[in-house]
Amino acid sequence: MQWDVLVVSSDLEARRNLTRILEDQGSDLLCAPNIHGAIELLEREAGHSIGLIFCDRDLPDGNFRDFLTVLRSLKNKTRVVVTSRLADWDEYLDAMRLGAFDVIAAPCHPTDVEWMLIQAARDLRESAAIARPNSGLHRAASAN
Repeated sequence: MQWDVLVVSSDLEARRNLTRILEDQGSDLLCAPNIHGAIELLEREAGHSIGLIFCDRDLPDGNFRDFLTVLRSLKNKTRVVVTSRLADWDEYLDAMRLGAFDVIAAPCHPTDVEWMLIQAARDLRESAAIARPNSGLHRAASAN
């Protein structure tokens, strides 16, 4: 994997579970216990390639809605997966409207986390291809 994963969680047990799953998948990890710490880390690691963020539904200094709102105000388009112990359709829709990449159940199951990594990798590849739409044409033209 060519990008890092940020885990934003104040729940020590949930964070350990998620980091173990992510490490088993070969992910390089960064962790923050709250929104403030996550924003500081994102600003400090601006040159780092953070491709995916897992964020708890509730944090000591707010919730996923607050986190997504702050990210969008900073024009940060990093993919955010909300982890929630509640299976609530309205909450899912709210997260998606606010720009979440997806919502998964907590405690996280390894296959759900692996699926998020696969989807994020696909999304990152597609975004990179859109950002340089003629790169393949340029290579083909220069080869002739």
